[in-house]
Amino acid sequence: MVREAKLALEDGTIFKGESFGFETTKTGEVVFATGMTGYVESLTDPSYKGQILMNTYPLQGNYGISDEWFQSNGIKAEGFIVRDESQHPSHSHSQKSLSEFLSDYKIPGISGVDTRALTIKIREHGTMKGALTTEEIDDEELLSIAKHQPDIEEIDLVDQVCADKPIIYGEDFKRRVAIVDCGIKNNSINALLKRETGVVVLPYKTNYKEILDYGPDGILISSGPGDPTRVKDAIENVRKLSERRPIFGICLGQQIIGLAFGAKIYKMKFGHRGINQPIMDLRTDKVSITSQNHGFTIDPESIGETPLKMTQMNLNDGTPEGIEHEELPVSSVQYHPEAGPGPHDTDYTFDRFLKTIREY
Repeated sequence: MVREAKLALEDGTIFKGESFGFETTKTGEVVFATGMTGYVESLTDPSYKGQILMNTYPLQGNYGISDEWFQSNGIKAEGFIVRDESQHPSHSHSQKSLSEFLSDYKIPGISGVDTRALTIKIREHGTMKGALTTEEIDDEELLSIAKHQPDIEEIDLVDQVCADKPIIYGEDFKRRVAIVDCGIKNNSINALLKRETGVVVLPYKTNYKEILDYGPDGILISSGPGDPTRVKDAIENVRKLSERRPIFGICLGQQIIGLAFGAKIYKMKFGHRGINQPIMDLRTDKVSITSQNHGFTIDPESIGETPLKMTQMNLNDGTPEGIEHEELPVSSVQYHPEAGPGPHDTDYTFDRFLKTIREY
């Protein structure tokens, strides 16, 4: 039996469609991603915590779900908006349907939405707070729920996705990297392990002295959700560790490094989310296509007042895609070099980080 689902936006707009997934009501910032594939990786990416995700590619769920594609221990997005939901997936590794996947994690989905119109609205007016329901709630109540939820800048989202205790991988490797976990993706961990580098994943609030007690050769500040200015412990860790170990940041990690050295952050109109973002390395003029998922960025105008310099730039809007310290072995990228989903153009970034560790 077809059940109705509704999406209400804070500007008063209501989209109606068909329900799939779990019967519930969820709130979050409504965002769009442009990848043609990768819905499993996106839904399980901790950086989507606090957000209702919409994919611009119309057909979702056609190749099913496999836990080998997970980027965390389950779905982190608050809801899923699609044009067409495939109910009959076809893939040799598929274990279940998209609807069953959402049901497992109590996440609502809505299909039959004009995702093109919704994407244009977000591009023109910016990201908006929304409420998605697969329950029987009248329009006015749903609009009220959407409008009166807290702004994403007011929520400590990292606390909801980071590790609550140390986790060690690859103990037999001679080299080790400590990950300051703000919402690490599995592919980032795997990228280090396949380079014969052990990993200790630590909650971002771990004291810098405790981090050093694990004997890391380098520090990775991970990706993650929300406003980087709220992750104060991680910012302080960068300040304390920057003269003691090489540091590399990914996505939120770049913003945290920027804040640690005096750069300013601002919230973007609709962010970068997808697997087709072009970036240029300013040192080599090489252009790469990257996977991205962020709604905040470093203000490029503020970098000149810091000991940092911009090394890579987004070719669509000129925002910083890479920075490095002028003297210390500290660098970062705004995109996701581990892909998952996305291209592998920038996989070399991990090799560069490990080269810095060896030289240090």
